[in-house]
Amino acid sequence: MVSRSYSNLLDLVSGDSPTFNRERKRFPRVATVAGVLSEFDDENSNSVGSDAPSSVTQERMIIVGNQLPLRAHRSPDGGEWCFSWDEDSLLLQLKDGLGEDVEVVYVGCLKEEIDPSEQDDIAQMLLETFKCVPAFIPPELFSKFYHGFCKQHLWPLFHYMLPLSPDLGGRFDRSLWQAYVSVNKIFADKVMEVISPDDDFVWVHDYHLMVLPTFLRKRFNRVKLGFFLHSPFPSSEIYRTLPVRDELLRALLNSDLIGFHTFDYARHFLSCCSRMLGLSYQSKRGYIGVEYYGRTVSIKILPVGIHIGQLQSVLNLAETESKVAELRDQFKGQTVMLGVDDMDIFKGISLKLLAMEQLLMQHPDKIGEVVLVQIANPARGRGRDVQEVQSETKATVRRINERFGRPGYEPVVLIENPLQFYERIAYYVIAECCLVTAVRDGMNLIPYEYIICRQGNEKLDETLGLEPSTPKKSMLVVSEFIGCSPSLSGAIRVNPWNIDAVAESMDSALVVPEQEKQMRHEKHYRYVSTHDVAYWARSFLQDLERACRDHVRRRCWGIGFGLGFRVIALDPNFRKISIEHIVSAYKRTRNRAILLDYDGSMMLPGSISTTPNSETVAILNNLCRDSKNVVFLVSGKDRETLSDWFSSCEMLGIAAEHGYFLRPNRDADWETCVPVPDFDWKQIAEPVMQLYAETTDGSAIETKESALVWNYQYADPDFGSCQAKELLDHLESVLANEPVTVKSGQHIVEVKPQGVNKGLVAERLLEMMQQKGMPADFVLCIGDDRSDEDMFEVIMTARSGPCLSPVAEVFACTVGQKPSKAKYYLDDTSEILRMLQGLVNASELAPRSTPPSSKRVIIDRE
Repeated sequence: MVSRSYSNLLDLVSGDSPTFNRERKRFPRVATVAGVLSEFDDENSNSVGSDAPSSVTQERMIIVGNQLPLRAHRSPDGGEWCFSWDEDSLLLQLKDGLGEDVEVVYVGCLKEEIDPSEQDDIAQMLLETFKCVPAFIPPELFSKFYHGFCKQHLWPLFHYMLPLSPDLGGRFDRSLWQAYVSVNKIFADKVMEVISPDDDFVWVHDYHLMVLPTFLRKRFNRVKLGFFLHSPFPSSEIYRTLPVRDELLRALLNSDLIGFHTFDYARHFLSCCSRMLGLSYQSKRGYIGVEYYGRTVSIKILPVGIHIGQLQSVLNLAETESKVAELRDQFKGQTVMLGVDDMDIFKGISLKLLAMEQLLMQHPDKIGEVVLVQIANPARGRGRDVQEVQSETKATVRRINERFGRPGYEPVVLIENPLQFYERIAYYVIAECCLVTAVRDGMNLIPYEYIICRQGNEKLDETLGLEPSTPKKSMLVVSEFIGCSPSLSGAIRVNPWNIDAVAESMDSALVVPEQEKQMRHEKHYRYVSTHDVAYWARSFLQDLERACRDHVRRRCWGIGFGLGFRVIALDPNFRKISIEHIVSAYKRTRNRAILLDYDGSMMLPGSISTTPNSETVAILNNLCRDSKNVVFLVSGKDRETLSDWFSSCEMLGIAAEHGYFLRPNRDADWETCVPVPDFDWKQIAEPVMQLYAETTDGSAIETKESALVWNYQYADPDFGSCQAKELLDHLESVLANEPVTVKSGQHIVEVKPQGVNKGLVAERLLEMMQQKGMPADFVLCIGDDRSDEDMFEVIMTARSGPCLSPVAEVFACTVGQKPSKAKYYLDDTSEILRMLQGLVNASELAPRSTPPSSKRVIIDRE
């Protein structure tokens, strides 16, 4: 059967479609109708897999960005549209790193507005000629999406601007959010037109399309999907102010790989996932991963590079050589410092000008010798803040030039008119120092471009009167708040808000010895030339392939509605336990061993009251009344508490403190599973724990007869985790010669005697049944955390030993979908109680009808 995804427009264009036995359906060329969709929109495609054979064999990458890498203009007579590649587009440049064998398809908007009557023809032409799929967004919707939600909400917030007043970013407008969701849905529809989900990789770019991964994952559960954020990601204190914070985080987590320019941005994202979604992450063999419903979402940290070939080709132009000669003569006898920035509030242009003013005030000898050329690119956004930056910049330049200017000398040259690329390159070539003082910027590639241009070539060396063998030199003063700063270790890093420090750094950059300038330049050039845009793209694709490697062997299905949709991915051997299946096995067997963890399994996690309710006790009593059953409750709690809670359960076996204390029934005496000569080690461990409890707000010490537990469930998650690691090391050090084990668990650090674990209880129970001549032929073990894995391991390995009947039915069941030694899972406590009630009903001694109270509690817990 042909895959349902064979609406592959590229194949249809090339005529490589398969032969059908029946009349082939006629596919539309490109759908261009845009609809406004609610954020709660939910198609009937939640669980669409991609199991059918693919129709495409060549590896292909679908690159999705807000704008296509195309330039467009009308022909001079106002007739047809003409299109060409935009060589400056990062999306086009990254193609160099994907290899010749990777076919690239682009999905995005056009910069120009196309009349609806022309959209179909243009879409078909772009598909055939450029392999581009345009998303035509109605102007009003696009304005709400781009100028509204993207530039009014996301962009300022991601650059650390809080909407404290209507003038600062504006209040949250849900209609703009709905427009954002709608546009992302339109982009998803465009991807659907060309994707072959079993084979294609999809790479989504930047904050404009942050919910797109959810729509793609909803349609194709196994889609191979990467996302790269080109802006900063703010700290959790900033990000948590966004009303739709959870929706955006969950949407990004529907990717397989999420990329960031710097560790800071990735760290902030991971912190948000931890604090707002309760997700944990870990680094394994150099790769950071977030566990999300059975899927591991990989995190990649790598700054983007520049297209060196394009820069070098412009450096070789005769126009560039001519412009360099012109600038050489214009600034003869002067030292040029250069700034190239967009005209917006985050680029710090005014702070740079104030630093220049300070430099001239403190060093009058620099007047007439030093010139700051500030190239101001047009702002990408619009609004009053842009106008304020423009007016402040012009006023500051005017003031500096009036105060320090001389005939034939302007200390600040402000260039607001758009420059040709070769003209900007020429300024790079003649500048002795480049200044980038943005107060917040995602990456900023200006310093990289400057380094390559200062390397120059033979013609430019000749124009500047340099010997070809002369080592090149350059100086950089960069803000510590921009993404490229960590990769430029030879630059002078500054806090742009500290005007005096920036002025001092500018002076330092001018007086650095020539040899040091050469060394700094060589170090930067070596990095920039080897970490170009092709290296970045190639590295991202390699990591995306690695992140998607196990897609085919996982069982996947989607759950949730709207933007709460996510995919559960499980190992084929890990499946949800069927109540009918286990009840059938229960009825067939005669010697049953039942091991039940209490905390998190029989009790709802996060409950303020941990006392068992009457319905839970009734279920346990009913199970114990069946003479074929041996039931053990296993808990980390102390024996007095458990004895009190389950005093009415006469035949219930209880293991307290993770198996250190054990009794087979209510009338039996407590016994210890492991002989412990003394507990003197507590006098060493308790003061150490007390120190960490006092310094970690929200933490506490739980004292047991056999163990000490430091619990940080209610502490700050990051600080608590950090303190837990430190406490673990501290305790292991001071208790190195004691017969104890120090372990970390879910929000705990525990010290207990060596050899004590829940696996002992499972071993004891199975051996006890074997000694009585009744080897278990039915074993049910339920647990929820790491401590229960010891029980799972024991009962799974016992299948090949003498303790179990050769035909034993073994059910190791964990709570929730997660990596486990268990082969089965149930979702939550309510499902566990429902299953146990099913076993009670199946028991020969159980009443024929379920008590109303038991029915009620199970329904309530759902």
